[in-house]
Amino acid sequence: MTTTTLPMLETYPQPISLDRVQLASTIDIIDDCAEACTACADACLSEPDVAELTKCIRTNLDCADVCATTTRVLSRHTGYDATISRAMLVACATACAACAAECGLHAEMHEHCGICADACRSCEQACNDLLAAMDS
Repeated sequence: MTTTTLPMLETYPQPISLDRVQLASTIDIIDDCAEACTACADACLSEPDVAELTKCIRTNLDCADVCATTTRVLSRHTGYDATISRAMLVACATACAACAAECGLHAEMHEHCGICADACRSCEQACNDLLAAMDS
């Protein structure tokens, strides 16, 4: 899959305090998670047992919103504030953990929930890895 994330980061004219490849990869993983959560929420709305999936839908939408905001913050570097980036990564990892847990409850019955749970786990790990890189 080709994205423009790394090429955009590579053309940023000032120094970036993080490894650009890791940062780009993390942004892409977070973006993929937002898409998976949005698609999972929509798929849940199409299930015959939609009333039983209310919490899953809400958690998916919350996670998608947090992920989308996190990618926007991580994509900006002029006047960079590491405190804000750290807070966003923590929030993103937290939302992803909650969404993975909720989707995991429905994964045996709804394949889309299993796919979403996997995307959320990958995103949570990527956020935690970037946080660790920021602290080293």
